Amino acid sequence: MPAAQEGALHDKAGAGRRGAAPAYGAPTPQGRSTAPSSRPLPSAPPEPWSDEDLEALQSLLDEAAGPTEPLDVSMLDGFLVGVILQPRPVALSAWWPWVLDSEKGQARADGDDQDLLHLVQRRHGELRQAIHDRQWFDPWVFELDEDASPSDTVLPWVAGFALAADVFPGLMNLDEGQLTEPLAQLYMHLDPDDLEDADALLEEIESLEPPEELEEAVESLVRASLLLADVSQPRPQARAAGGRPAGPRRGPPHGRR
Repeated sequence: MPAAQEGALHDKAGAGRRGAAPAYGAPTPQGRSTAPSSRPLPSAPPEPWSDEDLEALQSLLDEAAGPTEPLDVSMLDGFLVGVILQPRPVALSAWWPWVLDSEKGQARADGDDQDLLHLVQRRHGELRQAIHDRQWFDPWVFELDEDASPSDTVLPWVAGFALAADVFPGLMNLDEGQLTEPLAQLYMHLDPDDLEDADALLEEIESLEPPEELEEAVESLVRASLLLADVSQPRPQARAAGGRPAGPRRGPPHGRR
C-alpha cells in the first residue's frame, strides 16, 4: 500500500490547526439494560473528557515542545488509532517518542512527561477498547473557520493516522484489496500529491463524493477505522457497531492553533 508523504501532511495539518475552534469530542456513555442476565456485566463506559481535560492535555503537549514538535490533540487522536489498528500490538516505547517528536520520533532523555503520558494512555485505552469491541467512538476533531471544508477540518486527525501508518507499516502490508475501500474514506481528505504509488487507492478516492457536512466527515473516520480493524484484527463473528459520534463540543483546548 502507498505511503503518505509525512512532512507535507504534517505541515498542512499544522496550518489547519491554527484556525481551530469548537471540538468534536468526548465519548458519551451508552445506555445499558437493567434486565437481569447470567452474562458478566460489561465494563463501565469511559469517563467523558471534559473541556478542561482536553485543555490540560493540549497544555502538556505545548509544554513538551522545544527542539521537537509534539503532536497536537487532534493529530494525537488519529495517530493513536493508527497505532491501535496495527495487526500486532505496538509497544509504548515504540510509539511514545512520536507523540513528543512528530517529525523524527526521537526518544527524549530529559523532561518529566508523566502527567502527559497518563492522559495519553487514558485515551489510548479508550480507543483500543472501542475498536476491540467495534463500538463507535468520537474522534477529536476541531471546527475551523466558517470557510473551512469538512475535509480541511478533519485533516489533522487523518494526518495523525497517516503518520502512524507510515511509521508502523504492518497495517499497510496487509491485503491491498481489503484495505483500499476504508483507506479511501480516510485518505480522500489528503492532497493526492501526498500519496505515493497509490493508483488503486486514488481510483477508489475518485469514486467517492466529498462529504458536504462535518458530521458526515467525522462519522466516516470512525466507519473507516472499524472497517480497517476487521482487516487487521478480524473477529470470529462480526457485530454491528453501537452508538454514533457525539455532536460538536463547544470550547476547544487552548494552545497551538
